[in-house]
Amino acid sequence: MRNLLLFLLAIVAFGCGSPSNNVVTTFDDEKSNAIREHYQNYLKNDVPALQSLWSPDLKIYMNSVDASTVDDISELITVQHEVFENINMSWTYEENEGEDLGVWVQTTKYPASDNNPETAVTHSWFIWSATGKASENVITIPVHISFEWADGKIIREWHNFDPSAMMAEIELASQG
Repeated sequence: MRNLLLFLLAIVAFGCGSPSNNVVTTFDDEKSNAIREHYQNYLKNDVPALQSLWSPDLKIYMNSVDASTVDDISELITVQHEVFENINMSWTYEENEGEDLGVWVQTTKYPASDNNPETAVTHSWFIWSATGKASENVITIPVHISFEWADGKIIREWHNFDPSAMMAEIELASQG
């Protein structure tokens, strides 16, 4: 009887464990490192280097269900560098005494399911900050951007942040 109870307990313990979903998250992989380099190219305003990682059919969703294109984002990046100085991207924790980790980047591989193919998505979080050249105001914006990959290129991006302060500075600069 005791062996039967132990056997049943073992079945329940193993049977109630979460099933393996084959989702894998990594931090120092090829795609995560490519995004870290991508951000360095952004900070250097190297639009051709940025474009080299984008699929020509890239779709960018910037707080919207309507997609922007490679040309749209390339123009916005150029304008940002014309309107702002001291552009910075950082990620800090109070727990690590404020050490700047740069940009938090991780890549998650999702297995194929139903009608969806296997997908790799790189997620990033950071605080974007810059000084407006027209107003001299420093703005800081928490940002989350996700990148979906296919054949070594970024095919979709999702940008999530409040663009109000950035767009106000761009508008102010266009008036002067």
